[in-house]
Amino acid sequence: MSEQVTVLYVGGYSRSGSTLLDRLLGQIPGFFSAGELRHIWERGFRENQLCGCGQPFYSCEFWSAVGEEAFGGLDQVDADEVLELKRAVDRIRYVPHHALAAKTTSDGRLTGRVREYAVILERLYSAIQRVSGARVIVDSSKFSSYAFLLNRLPSIDLRLVHLARDSRAVAHSWQRQKVRPEITSHLEYLPRIGAAKVSLEWNLANYVIDLFSKFMAHAPLLQYEGLARDPALHINRVLREAGLGEASALSFISGSQAMLGTDHVVAGNPMRFKHGAIELRLDEEWRRKMGTASRRLVTVLTAERLRRYGYLGANRRA
Repeated sequence: MSEQVTVLYVGGYSRSGSTLLDRLLGQIPGFFSAGELRHIWERGFRENQLCGCGQPFYSCEFWSAVGEEAFGGLDQVDADEVLELKRAVDRIRYVPHHALAAKTTSDGRLTGRVREYAVILERLYSAIQRVSGARVIVDSSKFSSYAFLLNRLPSIDLRLVHLARDSRAVAHSWQRQKVRPEITSHLEYLPRIGAAKVSLEWNLANYVIDLFSKFMAHAPLLQYEGLARDPALHINRVLREAGLGEASALSFISGSQAMLGTDHVVAGNPMRFKHGAIELRLDEEWRRKMGTASRRLVTVLTAERLRRYGYLGANRRA
């Protein structure tokens, strides 16, 4: 493919506000909010879950057009086969291979599968760009292994924004019971994860994304708390530091409100289904409702990175 597709990748850990950031960026002219594209094969192609527009994946006009452009039709994709390829190359254990950015490694089988998966991904991202007409695709997949993999593809010009959130707020969020609105056949809730496991995963996810940022010329750090307090300021800073220039106008943001259009977000937080005026507020329920034992456990387990990101110690931000 002759032209590169510019992808602004939101990296970090789940429950950090990535869908909110994705949606806000998607309101900027020339940007397309795609959601967590890493999950499109399972949640879209195999399970036909709801798109952010409210339609089932196979009934969505946008994704139908993308499927036709990329593969000759959505029904031409063998989702199980693609998922098998994904599992073979998109795992944390393969980060060292991708980090070296080697086109050949001692593991010839991995190299071959990377090549197969790369062809599929290049077709997908290129079709999204052509159908949407956007100059930047926003992908909030978050996973570091997928970021390293995308960075190996010559057809993708990858930019990174590392989105971080206080680990205690994240751990508390994982304890809430939330319905999955994209599942229409039955009532299903988002999974709940214990504080210790969340802490370990939060540490690992942020550590590896920090590592990945060292491979990138443009990799700003953004805290969820700053985004929620002053979205216009921080969005423009992220765009500038990601080498994408500042937005000429963020007219969809007015004070503590944002006006969201209908986006074709393929996977992400349930707020991907919201459109119209939404209230932008800092969610700090954890300060009032998180149990003392859980709060102390998460603080101890994640203290080093909490200090690094300014949540603890001398670098603590107001």
